Amino acid sequence: MRKRYKVAIVGATGLVGRTALKVLEEKAFPNIDYTLFCSSKSAGTKLSFLGQTYSTVELKENSFDAGYDFAIFSAGGETSKKFAPIAVSKGCIVIDNSNAFRMNSDVPLVVPEVNPEKIWENKGIISNPNCSTIQAVVPLKPLDDNYKIKRIVYSTYQAVSGAGRPGIEDLENGIKGEEPQKFPYPIFNNCLPHIDVFMEDGYTKEEHKMINETRKILGKPNLPITATTVRVPVINCHSESINVEFEKDFDLYDVRVLLQNYKGILVVDDVENNKYPIATKASGNNEVFVGRIRRDNSVKYGLNMWVVADNLRKGAATNAIQIMEKLILNQRM
Repeated sequence: MRKRYKVAIVGATGLVGRTALKVLEEKAFPNIDYTLFCSSKSAGTKLSFLGQTYSTVELKENSFDAGYDFAIFSAGGETSKKFAPIAVSKGCIVIDNSNAFRMNSDVPLVVPEVNPEKIWENKGIISNPNCSTIQAVVPLKPLDDNYKIKRIVYSTYQAVSGAGRPGIEDLENGIKGEEPQKFPYPIFNNCLPHIDVFMEDGYTKEEHKMINETRKILGKPNLPITATTVRVPVINCHSESINVEFEKDFDLYDVRVLLQNYKGILVVDDVENNKYPIATKASGNNEVFVGRIRRDNSVKYGLNMWVVADNLRKGAATNAIQIMEKLILNQRM
């Protein structure tokens, strides 16, 4: 007889939380009871989920006394820092979408298509990487396995939904000529090379996240990586220009076949017919879209590619749910 699981969704009323509910409906896992947690101000919100109406419950220090198997946290770093250890102490495995634990050496940072073996090293908490990192490392993994990455240059074009509901509101209100509340300048009609706070070296925290998280996920702590992350006036889906230099030569045909056959990737690369990944096509999908695959002739073994993914799905909710799915399947074996 299959075990019945209890799963907590923390931050259920937020953008990522609501996306997680959509993904869970699509997955339709059997034998799971869900509780939807939120902040005090959102408690009692009615959400339609799995054909029923759920009332959200305020997250409190004793919430996990009821005994949960898994919890997906999507309520920000401060909430995770406070409540994730409490959940773990009650025997719950936490999959955390915030940056609270990502660079903790005792916490695995997991993208299931890239380093699923790390899931089993958890001590109660598993971290979801940053949204922009997740979609980058999916195509980088098979390339590294086959050609050994020497250096990476990231340039990102990140949607306003990555900044939550206030980011979307800034874009919508900016179209109407209203002043920004979330971003330092109007995002409408602008590209802002400023995501998260600036650090002493002139890089933003978002850029440091991409650099450090990529190194951790690929298991290459000294890999040379640089990044420029940019917020653009797009509602949903992050786009990235990724330049990679390898240790050895490659054939472009082989690279395309390699990526086409890799789990979680959709190659859209037919420039003669103007086919390449775009945000409106990637939105609502769980895959990472890859195109504009071409040589960088300025270096010996260089490659350029254009990578687009739904930052609320694969960049957050879907990745977390894939991790939970692997944990559940392992326990059934």
